Amino acid sequence: MDLQQLESRLLASPEGAPAEGDQGAGEENLTPAAVLVPLVHRPEGYQMLLTRRTDHLRDHPGQISFPGGRMELDDASPVHAALREAEEEIGLAAHLPRVLGYLPPYRTGTGFKVFPVVALLEPPFDLSLDDFEVAEVFEVPLDFLLDPGNHRQEKLYYRGALREYTAMPYGDHFIWGATAGMILSLYRRLHGL
Repeated sequence: MDLQQLESRLLASPEGAPAEGDQGAGEENLTPAAVLVPLVHRPEGYQMLLTRRTDHLRDHPGQISFPGGRMELDDASPVHAALREAEEEIGLAAHLPRVLGYLPPYRTGTGFKVFPVVALLEPPFDLSLDDFEVAEVFEVPLDFLLDPGNHRQEKLYYRGALREYTAMPYGDHFIWGATAGMILSLYRRLHGL
């Protein structure tokens, strides 16, 4: 992946950008949220840093996600919210990520309008997990996630309707839902789709 190409394809601001989203996601009364989409620059290539949520959480227990969460009233911007949440959840110091830009807002079937903030992380960095919210942090090669050969189409019944979604199984991790949707958004931006 060429970092300069990526930066040129990301949004400078999410304002006014058409939202993408889960199949069946509504448009109204969505709770604003922000996530950090961290790309880690490793010698073997770029990695995407992801978390696995703890199993006891009310929302999305055990699922793979990006660090992030609801925007608070005192969050000045989606960037502020994403960096604040990443610091709270995984102990990532807010000054470490270099923000590259935004992906389009993402509407979830669970009532959120998520603002994905793409950022570069240069090692070394230390993490300290909030063990109430985060069970694990791990990295997946970006090349793996952006390879359409690793994207599977799945179906499930949700709220009385059959829904289709993309999944990206990686080892013991099943990446799907909004997280996979935002990764697909990154893929489309990189390929001008």
